[in-house]
Amino acid sequence: MPFSSLMKDKISILKKSGEVFDDIQASVQTKKTFIHRSDILIETGDLIQRSMSNGTTQTYEVIDPGFHEGLSGIPAGYQIVHKNLGLPEADKAIQSITYNLNGANNRVNNNSVDNSTNIVNNNGDLFESVSALREEVMRLKLSDKETRDALEVVDAIDSQCQSDKPSKVVVGALVNSLPTFASIASIGSLIVSLLG
Repeated sequence: MPFSSLMKDKISILKKSGEVFDDIQASVQTKKTFIHRSDILIETGDLIQRSMSNGTTQTYEVIDPGFHEGLSGIPAGYQIVHKNLGLPEADKAIQSITYNLNGANNRVNNNSVDNSTNIVNNNGDLFESVSALREEVMRLKLSDKETRDALEVVDAIDSQCQSDKPSKVVVGALVNSLPTFASIASIGSLIVSLLG
């Protein structure tokens, strides 16, 4: 009889980091869960959720992951020692999971009050614009001396933008000292506007 036929439960692993792994074949017992997969790192404190046919969900906390390497036809996997969480404990444990989100002002509210603090840093647009300005100077058919001089000005703009308090006036003057091309003027005005 293959070991996979013993894995009759479908579970989800909820990592403390916020990662979720769904539809994992497992065998959930009173104090242990058996999983024949080695591609997921399961750690103490992670949660296991089992959806049952009666519509309820059981939640367990991993006490000891118990990873075992494969041996003689037995695949590598986990013999997890777990603790059954009651409904209040499960709700509290699930709500304490950390979600890592990217992007300005992203958030997750799962039936909870939002007490988060958001810090938005849009310097990415500024640095992309300076990089685009540098590429545009190199793309234009300028003499070697004009290209070198223009790149020195772009370096000065870059230094100004990376400082704690960049001066909009200084950056504007530097942009105006670049060769007069519509593309350079357009990127330069974007940089100045991004400085606020």
